[in-house]
Amino acid sequence: MENSKRADALNYHKNGRPGKIQVVPTKPHSTQRDLSLAYSPGVAIPCLEIQKNLQDAYEYTAKGNLVAVISNGTAVLGLGDIGALAGKPVMEGKGLLFKIFADIDVFDIEVNEKDPEKFVEVVKAIACTFGGINLEDIKAPECFYIEEKLKEVLDIPIMHDDQHGTAIISGAALINSLELVKKKIDQVRIVVNGAGAAAIACANLYIKLGADPKNVVMADSKGVISLRRNDLNSRKIPFATSLPCNTLAEAIKDADVFLGLSVEGVLSQEMVRSMAPNPIVFALANPNPEIPYEEAMASREDLIFATGRSDHPNQVNNVLGFPYIFRGALDVRSTGINEEMKVAAVHAIAQLAKAAVPEVVTSAYDTKHLSFGRQYIIPKPLDPRLLITVAPAVAKAAMESGIARKPISDWDQYAEDLRQRMGLDNKLIRGLVEKAKENPKRVVFAEGNHVNMLKAAQVARAEGICIPVLLGNEERFAKIIAENSIDLDGAEVINIRHDREHARRVKYARMLTDKRQREGMTFNEAYERMFDRNYFGMMMVETGEADAFITGVYTKYEDAIKPAIEIGGMREGLKHIAGINIVTTKLGTFFFADTMVNNHPSKETLIDIAKLTYETVKLFNTKPVMAMLSYSSFGERNVGSPAMVREAIEFLHEHHPEILIDGEMQVNFALDKELRHEKYPFSKIDGMNVNTLIFPNLSSANISYKLMLEIGMSETIGPIQMGLNQPIHILNVESSVRDILNMVTIAVIDAQVEEQKAIAKVELV
Repeated sequence: MENSKRADALNYHKNGRPGKIQVVPTKPHSTQRDLSLAYSPGVAIPCLEIQKNLQDAYEYTAKGNLVAVISNGTAVLGLGDIGALAGKPVMEGKGLLFKIFADIDVFDIEVNEKDPEKFVEVVKAIACTFGGINLEDIKAPECFYIEEKLKEVLDIPIMHDDQHGTAIISGAALINSLELVKKKIDQVRIVVNGAGAAAIACANLYIKLGADPKNVVMADSKGVISLRRNDLNSRKIPFATSLPCNTLAEAIKDADVFLGLSVEGVLSQEMVRSMAPNPIVFALANPNPEIPYEEAMASREDLIFATGRSDHPNQVNNVLGFPYIFRGALDVRSTGINEEMKVAAVHAIAQLAKAAVPEVVTSAYDTKHLSFGRQYIIPKPLDPRLLITVAPAVAKAAMESGIARKPISDWDQYAEDLRQRMGLDNKLIRGLVEKAKENPKRVVFAEGNHVNMLKAAQVARAEGICIPVLLGNEERFAKIIAENSIDLDGAEVINIRHDREHARRVKYARMLTDKRQREGMTFNEAYERMFDRNYFGMMMVETGEADAFITGVYTKYEDAIKPAIEIGGMREGLKHIAGINIVTTKLGTFFFADTMVNNHPSKETLIDIAKLTYETVKLFNTKPVMAMLSYSSFGERNVGSPAMVREAIEFLHEHHPEILIDGEMQVNFALDKELRHEKYPFSKIDGMNVNTLIFPNLSSANISYKLMLEIGMSETIGPIQMGLNQPIHILNVESSVRDILNMVTIAVIDAQVEEQKAIAKVELV
């Protein structure tokens, strides 16, 4: 097993392009003009501007988003003094984390110098290149001097993450743990085992958070740091205690908190049992904790336990902090990272752990449920909300403490900018959620016995998006709720097979018979169909007993669309229905149609799809600029699909001039308005950014959005039905909780629109 892990690690770093990071151009560079602007002679102009005002380097170079990860390799992970070059894989890894979690660019710099004075001079000399400096894996006590000296002479954010990152994350874990056990930080006794950089930083920050210095006992490899010892350096002396204890075992007796930043095996079950009631143990030795997880949890039932490992609950991981701390500091061009900013990060991280955990997090960690408690005291490292929670808190603290050179005035826009940096721009759906909450509707969840449906119903109900009505078996329903810690107390559950629903089934069957009797449907046939959740739920919408309907997580599309057409039918003037997906990318939001219904659309079908799409996109407060796609552009092919697309466009131009649409065109011309203008300046959408794509068939549409989704280029909402008379929406099979929740939001908006139409008709009469 160890040989296998070793081979995997080496292959990961070696295969393909060696290492983990690379430099990527951010400006056009394909033409001679581009190169003349990038380098000589054009580059001289920003150089001269910076010469006149050094702060202009933030405007014309990458300085403002560039952090140096600098180390001399004297304290690398749990490996010790392995040298600067041997530590390079770690520094590259740190750069990778900065980029993927906060979109911060990194140069890793390994300095082969152990003398702290010379090290400081090297870093000082190159610091003007960077917006911030992350010191990494430098041993104590030299790391203290290096950081302090650099802070004195430089005016950019500087942080030794081994010290302060660990302190910030464990500080958040500590204040949440104390809340759970109902203890106050100024009254608890804290034992810190280890007296290196991280341990001292943690102890200092805990005191900043309110711990009484007299209640903090620190131990090193020689025992408790006490006033009786004469071998203490200047960093340890402030933590020397007068308490009558010399060993870790003596110090930990009746202690409330243990923080380990030392080595494995130094903490025993007996020591844990000797602690005060409801003890908190953070065993953070790397790679193995001071006491194994299994032994710690077996020692007593009232224990809150955390480690630095990802394979156990409560991982104290620095990645919860440093990317977002630097992000906030860089964004206000802070002159440093001060205590106020660190404390702000502590409280932001702690508060996030108390918020409802989104499905994207539980899915990433393959768990059914996460909520604030003894097994979840801090957020998970892959929680995307950390960026928009911690960075603003740090930025605000920098501003309030007077070290921000570029204050932020619009915090909503800043949060939006952060989301866009990481491809988290779901502004559209957030706006729809707010609209849905203004007038929540009764939504029928057809597959109420599916765990994802129940989780989505829980969130939708809690956030005020809708009033869920669940179709399913009560016993099965209760079992799923219990197994997954779902809270749907008081929600309406309808078992359509129950005898008490007989009268409603009869009523619905008579109504459906009246609708379909000329198509051969008998009452008995209609009554049988009322045992089908799709028929029953859609009849609830038809009768006004519900406002919208969601199905599809384990129902085939064909089985769901049939009752939708039989009961509600298509909108007046249409012969076709269609589906649309909202696709959010770093380039913006796009609408893809038809992604659900029409396999090989005719000219008439394409016309209906375009008309439906035009009206639907407008509902999302977006002006539709549409391209009808093909594998050729503007008459290059005169037969087959391109010709049919062209005929559809000609009809739309003549009969619906209000629709901004053109085609047939290849997708590169659709998405690149400069390229389109260069070759086809006559286009009706010349100079416009296309936001809506009409595909020539179902295969191309479905493949396109799913391909983008799978390779991580986009997120998608849908498919959203277009053309039915009622707010009935059919999900993809095995849709995620997030997919269902998005569709519920769309369904509520759809129901609101239908309500407004009905009111307008009444007023007109």
